[in-house]
Amino acid sequence: MMVLAVNEDQVTPGVVAFFIVAALGLTLFFLIRSMNKQIRKIEAPSEEELRQADWERRQKESAESSAESKEDKRDA
Repeated sequence: MMVLAVNEDQVTPGVVAFFIVAALGLTLFFLIRSMNKQIRKIEAPSEEELRQADWERRQKESAESSAESKEDKRDA
């Protein structure tokens, strides 16, 4: 078995490792940019829209319950 004498002061990661780290950084940049575009597309409802939807749901429920009570009175 052949053992090479290596000077610890001269050992460096090398050019290949630099390109790997640079490629990871570039990939991360494009992923974050894409994620920001996707997040901007999300349309969260405003407080007013949420209140309106809640009001409409309550109106529908009260109309259904009053219609059921009228049917129950007719059946009795």
